Amino acid sequence: MARSSEGPQPGISVTASTSVNGNGKKGKPRKSNTPFQRIKADDIKFVDERLKDNTFESRGAGAGDYGERAARDLIVTRGAGFRKEKNKKKRGSYRGGDITMQSFSIKFTD
Repeated sequence: MARSSEGPQPGISVTASTSVNGNGKKGKPRKSNTPFQRIKADDIKFVDERLKDNTFESRGAGAGDYGERAARDLIVTRGAGFRKEKNKKKRGSYRGGDITMQSFSIKFTD
């Protein structure tokens, strides 16, 4: 049976939507094209200035220890390759430098 283009059939209501997103769902109009950020970088206030830099070099440890070598090898690795390299380091024999027992923690006052 062929459809006629004479208008809507009885029993079917046709409504015009005022706000339709690109995927066909009704809702709020889209905002500007900015990436999603769960935490806004502008809203962060650091309690201690040492917390701004989270690199291995910023902790102020001596050169030649095991952590320095691990950081140097792992800093260039991103994504799934990081897990592989990390596990290789854990499995392999120890050939690094000194393992220091010194604490590099930051004390907070409340």
